[in-house]
This record gives sequence, C-alpha cells and structure tokens, in this order.
Amino acid sequence: MNTPANLKYAASHEWARLEADGTVTIGITDHAQEALGDIVFLELPAVGRVVKAGEECAVVESVKAASDIYSPVSGEVVDINQAAVDAPESVNADAYATWLFRIKPAAADQCATEMAGLLAADAYAATL
Repeated sequence: MNTPANLKYAASHEWARLEADGTVTIGITDHAQEALGDIVFLELPAVGRVVKAGEECAVVESVKAASDIYSPVSGEVVDINQAAVDAPESVNADAYATWLFRIKPAAADQCATEMAGLLAADAYAATL
C-alpha cells in the first residue's frame, strides 16, 4: 500500500498536506479507496463552510458502501476538486493525486497543533 511520507494521516483514513500558502489540501488514503472499491459519487463540502477538526464534512460513495469524510483540521473550505466530483473514479486511480477539498485554517498555531496530532506515514501504515 502507498503512504507518501510528505503527508499526514488521520486514523479515519484522510490525508492532509500543508501547502506553501498556508492552506491544507485533504483527500482520502489509498487504503480507504481500496477498501471502498469502485467510487461512484462524491459529496464535498460547500466552499465557505467552516469546519472543525474531526467534523464530518463530506461523503464518498462506492458500489459497496458510503463513507463519511472528516476534516483533519479546523478552518474554512476555500476550494473543492470539481474534477473529482465529475469523475469520482479518479480517486481509485490515484488517491493521493486526487485531492478532495482545501481548507484555510482559522489560525496558524491551531493548524500546527492539529497537523502535529495527525499520523506520520509510518505510524499510519502501522495502524492498518
């Protein structure tokens, strides 16, 4: 299974990447997409929605099941990946290239604390 070292991971199978502009890009892990099977639908949060770390904010549906997606950090949703909504199977093709949404953290120090609370790649892999 693929777990890039440059990402942080939530136990609920989301990945997060802190960008140079301070936003956080979020997607689901390779393990999650593999467990779900063929993804057929994505419901992503509305741009402008304010979420808290750990809050359910999106849904991914596959031919097998629907699964909630939780935000790993707190802040405002500033972008969604419309291409992924239009072609949800792209998540199955490459879960790490197909991000789902981006969050602008409410505060840099809070974001740093929340990101530090996520798992490194090796720790995430050890939980699987």
